[in-house]
Order: sequence, then C-alpha cells, then structure tokens
Amino acid sequence: MSQATNPVAASDTSAPAAVDRLPALVDPGPASEAAVALARRLGLTFTAADVLSRRGDDQSQLERWLDPKLSHLTPPDAMADLAVASDRIARALRNRERIAVFGDYDCDGITSTAIVTEVCRALGGEVVPLIANRFQGGYGLSQQALARVQASGASLLITCDVGSSDHERIAAALKLGIDTVVIDHHLVPDEPLPALAFLNPQRPDCGFPYKGLASCGLALFVAAALRKRMSVDLDVRRWLDLVAVGTIADVAPLTGDNRALVRAGLRYLNNGHRLGLRALAMMGSSGKQRPMSAEDIAYQVAPRINAPGRLGDASLALAVLLEQDAPKAWMLAERVEQVTKQRRTLQRRIIGEALAQVASSGADNAAGLVLASPNWHAGVVGIVAGRLSDKLGKPTIIIAMDGDRGRGSGRAPAGFRLYDAIFACKDKLVGFGGHQAAAGVDVAATQVDAFRDAFAAACTQQLNGAAPAPKGRQAEVRLDRRDELMAVLADLERLEPCGQKNPAPRLLIHGAKVTRTRDIKGHLKVDLTFEGQPLSGFGPELGGYAQRVLGRTLSLVARLKRDHYNGGESAELLIEAIGPLDGG
Repeated sequence: MSQATNPVAASDTSAPAAVDRLPALVDPGPASEAAVALARRLGLTFTAADVLSRRGDDQSQLERWLDPKLSHLTPPDAMADLAVASDRIARALRNRERIAVFGDYDCDGITSTAIVTEVCRALGGEVVPLIANRFQGGYGLSQQALARVQASGASLLITCDVGSSDHERIAAALKLGIDTVVIDHHLVPDEPLPALAFLNPQRPDCGFPYKGLASCGLALFVAAALRKRMSVDLDVRRWLDLVAVGTIADVAPLTGDNRALVRAGLRYLNNGHRLGLRALAMMGSSGKQRPMSAEDIAYQVAPRINAPGRLGDASLALAVLLEQDAPKAWMLAERVEQVTKQRRTLQRRIIGEALAQVASSGADNAAGLVLASPNWHAGVVGIVAGRLSDKLGKPTIIIAMDGDRGRGSGRAPAGFRLYDAIFACKDKLVGFGGHQAAAGVDVAATQVDAFRDAFAAACTQQLNGAAPAPKGRQAEVRLDRRDELMAVLADLERLEPCGQKNPAPRLLIHGAKVTRTRDIKGHLKVDLTFEGQPLSGFGPELGGYAQRVLGRTLSLVARLKRDHYNGGESAELLIEAIGPLDGG
C-alpha cells in the first residue's frame, strides 16, 4: 500500500472526481511477532494485542489493566491534607454546623458538589449547595460567591473544582469565621493557599502519586476518608456514577485510578439508580435504553449537564442530579433539554462565523488561532474552540468580547501543551487558568491582536514547525484478517473506558468490499464484506462518496463499534477516512 499521508477524513466533504483518485491511507502494517505472542499469552485477538503492543504498555501489568478493579486504587495515605479535611468535616457534621458546598459551573464542579452534598447529608449534615455563576461573579470563588456563602450562615465552606487560585476570598472567609476546605485539581500557584485544608494532587508537596484525578474523584476519596474518620457504614460506591461523568467530562486521563473509577462508575450509571442521570441519558438517546459508554457520557450526558451553566444558572443541572423524585427529575431534565437546544443553535452560528473569520483573515497557516467577536456568547466559546480545534487540527482560542474586555476559552489537539502556550503570553492577558487540555483567558480589547500574534508564535515554538496531526486521520493498527469481528469487538471493549490518554483504537480495514451505499443527508451509510464477514458502516459527512465507492474494494480508517440499533449482536464501523485498495 502507498505510504501517502493525505487521507480524506470525516471533516472533508469534497469528493474527488473518481474513486481511483482517492488519496491513499497510511498502512500501519501487520501485527508484530511480539503482538502475536501477546495475543497467544493473554488469549486476545491479534488486532487487540497489536493495539496493546504498539502502545507500549507495561506488559507485566496488562492483565490488571484490562480488568481494573476498585481494589487497585492508590491508597490515599500520602494525599496532602486529607486527614485535616476529614477531621474538620467530621467535626462540622457531629456539631451540626451548617456546611456550604460551593462548586464550579462545569460538569466536574457540579458532580463534585453533588457528591459532597449527598455524602454530608447521608451523614446527617445540614448542607447548602451553591454553584458558581458564569455571568454573576464568573469562575472561582468570586466576591459575589463569597457573599452567597456568608448569607447561607455556614461556618465551613467546601469548594469543589475551584479554590486553588482564590487566595484573597479564602482569606476573607477566614476573617468572617468560615473555615475552608478546598477540593480541586487545577494547576497550583506558588503562593501558599490560606485554606484550612487544600486537597489537590498538583500540589508540589502532595505525596499522592496519581496526579490525574478530577475533582469528582477527589470528592470520592474525601467520602471514603469521612467514613473511616466517623466509623460509619457508608457505601461510597453509590457515587461512582457521578465520578464517571465528571471525570470523562473534564477530559481527565482515563488511566490509573481514573480507569478503575470510571469503569466501575459506568456500571453503576447503567444500573440507573440515579433518576436525574437516567432522565438525561434518555434525552440523549432519543428514548432508547442501552448501556452507556464513556463516549455517550462525553457527547450526550455531559453537554446537557454543562448547558445550564453555559447560558444561565448551573444550579438547574445540580438540581437534576440531586432530585430523588422521578416525576420531578424528569421535569428538570426536560428543562435542561430546552437549554441544550438553545446552546446548539448558538454553537452552530458561532462555528460558522468563526470559520468565516479564519478564511477572511488569512489565518489558515497560523500555528495557533485566536478568534474574537462581540457577537459571540461567552458560555459557548469552549465548545466552539473544541470543535474548531478538532476540525482544523490546531490550538484554538475563541473569545467573546463584551465592551473593553473579552472572555475566551481554548482547546488543542492531543499532546499539545495549551496551558504552557498561554502562559508564554501572560503579559498580554488580564488573567488565565486551566490545564494543558483546556484553558480560559481574560483579555482587554486593546490586547486581542497582540495576544493573537503572541499565541501563534508560542504555538509555532512549541510545535517546532510540525503541525499536530488532525484528529482521527491515522489508523493505529490493521484489522487482522485472521480475527473474527465480534471477537475483536469484545476485546476492544475491554480497553474501555476510552478517552483522554486512552483513545479508542482506529483500525485500517484493508480490502473491504462495498456492496450497498446510501447518502443520508450528507452522511455515508454502507454495507460491506471483509474476509467474508458482513459489516455495516457509517461515515459522517462522507455522503458524497456513496455512488463513487459502490461495488469497489477499498481501505477504510474506522472505529469498530457495537450496533446497538440492531440489538447489539453485530458490529458496525464508524468510518473516518476512505482510500483506494493499493494506492490506485
């Protein structure tokens, strides 16, 4: 097969004049001898063993990695301030102090707040849950947020997914007689935080070895520590569903402790005991019940939890998660769905305007993009940045201008250090925060152009002239001809949950015969055979190829998925690129 590197991917809607002129796909080659030996040792298909072999995972830990258990979680003994935090919360619970739980307006903050609220209530606590408001105080423990905490009458404040940089307000809370416990995972400033307890594995002095926990995962560790401190019978596994949702939504690495937590959390979520999550899942699946995957959480559930906070008050999302009455949970979920539809409308408009801005400004060749407009909604810029980064294959920051200031959000392709690139431009910003996968900026209108140039230069320097590969255009392994398709699918499902740091494998299907095609509103629906095995496939935005590929034998880059629409007993392909069989 030709080694050309210019495949037609899902984001390219222009079809070539003839199928023989399809750009060739890169062939990753057959499974190595090491992969074959691994397949035989672990009883895996050659395709799945090839994925594990190429990823270079620790061979001695593979069996444990394929079957992660909660018993594998890292002991929390070395987590800085965990004992102090559990002592103070336990004292508040025993003394019937009022506790304010304050969380960020995104999915990790909301799920963390729900966990801490429910845990404290389960232990008899009087809890006032509060969520940050993007448009009234903004991110973090703002002055407005602190006033809400004070008005609640709480003597203990527990922050969730915020607090690491809120030195001034935490010091002010202490002067008001309010102790603060911070539960957060964001990058830590050098200045010591004046909190009573500061739980964040990113602290340089935190000995907890796994640094990838999202705030919701940290909240679960706090729950376990409270159970031990108070010597009570409390099954903390009931909150694993929220941990799974928050971890996936925050694009935390699905490795180590997170892998075990999310794998177990998906099982609890699919049991459906949390009424609000069940209702949100039903909204996202058009009423069809089937097991939820990490991908379903990322694209269906999490965006709905985030929607109220993007356009207004995130407290609506928290109310859905906490609701224990089925009719009320469904009613709240329907309100969330209406907000989600409004968000989608805004998102589509802004994406179109942003792409037009790229084309008209000549910024196509810039290593990193900064796009700004007073017509864009601040609550949607993060989603738009993510979509454009995926589509254009480069770091992208979208800024909503409001008078003399702009608030923006950035996303970048996997492996790019976004926070570092923004940090290099800090002198052009009023403020910034976040991590390497996602970050936010606050910029003066007079500095937008300077920031755009500085960010492009920082991206160029980090990339050293090599643009990050566009998402989904490279196959990781070949689908091995010796394997039975459903066996491959079963093995690949053992790699779940897939996401950050553990992507779903993209397979090269070399020699697939196309027997039937349909163009469905610009998308490609195909029936195929591979080594005599029938397959269906769906190619987003590839509908223009329907007639050109009919009857041909081709190569495809695709993900192998379970066809739940037809009962889940067959496999289907999510096609991302199409190429000729042998470069012809």
